[in-house]
Amino acid sequence: MTITYEWRGDFDNAAVNALHAEAFDHVQAPIDWLSRVHRHSLGWVCARKDDRLIGFVNVAWDGGVHAFVLDTMVAQDMRKAGVGTELVTAAAHGARAADCEWLHVDFEEHLRPFYFDACGFGSTDAGVLALRRCRERY
Repeated sequence: MTITYEWRGDFDNAAVNALHAEAFDHVQAPIDWLSRVHRHSLGWVCARKDDRLIGFVNVAWDGGVHAFVLDTMVAQDMRKAGVGTELVTAAAHGARAADCEWLHVDFEEHLRPFYFDACGFGSTDAGVLALRRCRERY
């Protein structure tokens, strides 16, 4: 069983919605991923084992030299098999081919070894503003 990785690969919304719900442990929602990535993303990577979507990562960008890894997701039964690392590697190749100079990612603390050790990201000072929690200030 070979796993394939495809930059800007074809997918259907139902498969990504199911994978997202599994990866992030929430109830499945009817998100139109196709419209979202075509409107806002530089690209995305689909990982498949046979015909099954087992991984997905979205690569948003600023239209210039900065790309952003978002929503890295891997099916639970395929975790610890290198799928996530290969998704991010393919995302980096796609961003580099589009002449991006930087690939950014933010993540929860428990994912630090994955992004820093397995994927090669470095630490940098950055900030984030939680807009839903700060409505009264902004």
